[in-house]
Amino acid sequence: MEQPQDEVSLSGEAETQLADPTPETADPVAAERDALAQEKAELQSLLLRRQADHENFRRRVEKERIEHAEYAAMDAVKAFLPILDDFERALQAETSDKDYARGIELIYQRTLETLKKLGLEPMVTEGAKFDPNFHHAIEMVNSEEAEDQAILGEFQRGYNFKGKLLRPALVRVAVR
Repeated sequence: MEQPQDEVSLSGEAETQLADPTPETADPVAAERDALAQEKAELQSLLLRRQADHENFRRRVEKERIEHAEYAAMDAVKAFLPILDDFERALQAETSDKDYARGIELIYQRTLETLKKLGLEPMVTEGAKFDPNFHHAIEMVNSEEAEDQAILGEFQRGYNFKGKLLRPALVRVAVR
């Protein structure tokens, strides 16, 4: 049977060439496609890294901003500590005028409460064990009655500000 004229028949060699393109014609296109695909992957990876870097930077700046706002009052509160010390000494002084003493006590209490609202935390040293991170030993006393390194008294109260040491307590410490 003869094939119609409209159809063209290919010989075996021509069919092989169409089905299996030669490296000379397909290799540059495939190489360019592979290079573009690799460049696209690298750019996507770079974009993801840059987005992560930006997000980390944004979080770090936000954290620093919050910390700065949180501890901005620290210096102002620290400036008030000598005033609190003066009030405590005034409260310990003997006076015959009870109204005057009551007025000093009210002013001291109001000042202390206001500073506490800002973040001031007075340290409790009575009966505590000496810790050089929070206490400054002014006097070392030989004592058989007290435990070694126990705080016997306080010369000046120590304070924390929102959990951070603002001023160490000046204390008298027992030694054996």
